[in-house]
Amino acid sequence: MDSSFLADIDPFSLGFVNASVDQSISSKLKETSVEVIFYPRDNEVALVFRHGLGRYQQFWNEAGRKLFIDGLERYKEDFANQALVTRFSKSQAAYGKAKGRFIWEPLLISPKYRSSPFISLGYRFKDKSPYFSAYQLRAKEETRSNKGITESPQYSVYFTRAQGDQLAFLFDQAFLLKTLADMGFSPGAPSSTRDAYVEK
Repeated sequence: MDSSFLADIDPFSLGFVNASVDQSISSKLKETSVEVIFYPRDNEVALVFRHGLGRYQQFWNEAGRKLFIDGLERYKEDFANQALVTRFSKSQAAYGKAKGRFIWEPLLISPKYRSSPFISLGYRFKDKSPYFSAYQLRAKEETRSNKGITESPQYSVYFTRAQGDQLAFLFDQAFLLKTLADMGFSPGAPSSTRDAYVEK
């Protein structure tokens, strides 16, 4: 059994958080609703949202989620101490990089494409206000189903401190395990609807 396995249960929604993304025709950010979906079989949490004409699914494993939570706390301390800098080259990965997984559909009628990008955790000033940011770098497209699409897109998701706190709560491993326990699942145990059998 995969060490990341928590429970034999289909993915389910944990709720929605608000965040912001860049607009292609404006320097101002666009606030968007992000659905947070838990994948217990893989111990991953996906952020699912529309960006432009496409649909994005950004997957965070346990290590990445912890980096997000820890980075957000450091960002809030830097914010309170007025230690933030405006140069994006210094701030974009101020709190580390996480290895992610990404699935996207450039158009709603498009097939799904996949990549395994790094996500830089830091912050950025937009319209004179700072935001905690998850900056996803370009990565090789892995399905090779379209010769014209060789890389996944590069983009950022921005959070106010309050929005970051809401997502950090849903990212917390203790919260996810409690959610499974409340549903009657013991993390790591096989589903009670399946019989285990080993031939002698």
